[in-house]
Amino acid sequence: MNRATAIFCACSLACLPGLAQASLSTLPVPPQRPTLEEVRKTMGIPSQGDLRGQQDAVGFASKPDQMAKVWERSALPPPPEALAPMPAPGVAGLICPHDDYLYAGRVYRQLMPLVKAHTIVLVGVFHKYRRFDAKDALVFDPYRAWRSPDGEIKVSNLREDLLARIPATDVIRDAAMQDSEHSVEAIAYWLKHQDPGVEIVSILVPSASFARFQELAAHLGKALSASMKARGWSLGRDVAIVISSDGIHYGQDFNYTPHGVGGVAAYSEAVEQDRQLLRGPLSGPVTVAKAKGFFERVVNPQDPNQYRMPWCGRFSITFGLLLLDETRRDLGIPAPLGQAVAFGTSISFPQLPVKDLGMGATAEANLYHFVSYPGVAFGLSGN
Repeated sequence: MNRATAIFCACSLACLPGLAQASLSTLPVPPQRPTLEEVRKTMGIPSQGDLRGQQDAVGFASKPDQMAKVWERSALPPPPEALAPMPAPGVAGLICPHDDYLYAGRVYRQLMPLVKAHTIVLVGVFHKYRRFDAKDALVFDPYRAWRSPDGEIKVSNLREDLLARIPATDVIRDAAMQDSEHSVEAIAYWLKHQDPGVEIVSILVPSASFARFQELAAHLGKALSASMKARGWSLGRDVAIVISSDGIHYGQDFNYTPHGVGGVAAYSEAVEQDRQLLRGPLSGPVTVAKAKGFFERVVNPQDPNQYRMPWCGRFSITFGLLLLDETRRDLGIPAPLGQAVAFGTSISFPQLPVKDLGMGATAEANLYHFVSYPGVAFGLSGN
């Protein structure tokens, strides 16, 4: 199995809804979770020592010239679809895709300039949480820094402050889990390219009930606001919360074909369903009710391991919205406003020309197999 196939299989398995998802949730836990050595064998550039490596070196840039060209070419027309006006730069947070740059690059490029904070709490998808039997806790990494195409990304000392302030039962700190995941690095490299001094805190979000997500967000939100107050930091100017998520995964290999196996009509109906989410619970002031509304649209709340709609950010978005709301409440500021400023799919744009750079795709894209890319900015009052 080559690298691209391995990445595609992992993402596809993680995004299987319906019956396949239900059967996965009832399978026995593997006798042994993947070891750190096994995980690092799957990495494009393995982690070493206190430096986190790179999981996907196929769909994402790994060299400075690649990242520079992707940044430049992603500004080429056509632009992503805008469902709301663009807020001023200095947003409190984003929802950003994590798919291959040749597919989703235009959405990344539209979103990144809105971030002006130098410390980013990255809320990532944990695609392989079942393999690690992870649930009901937040997954942190142990690294000093992350490699990127443009050099090391420093891990903020905010991480240690947060870990000291939240209950130990809320935390899994695990290099293998973080090494196995591509959803954070996908975004971190863009943030580093536009701001060489950016610092990150990476948090992966596995399965939990909505009530448990509320608890986790309450604890971390209070810790984050307390840490920010101690430093004299503000949301948007100094800290932003960036949530990783691709949208709908449509096709027979995702076991999700409610509008037919594919074709123009199925594509149009599936994409409109995503627009309704973007205009609904992901728009306007961030609230607990909207976080719950999103959660209940995309999973079965009685068994969150079962999809209703295969958005791989079903947990990261739910938790991220709750974290934004809790943090702003503790800071005493108005709720950030969700604005769906960029939207597209793996077949709505011409692919970015990256093959001459040594990059490629980790999965096919056509009317029978496509993924959507939500781009939501959370602006602050007065911005």
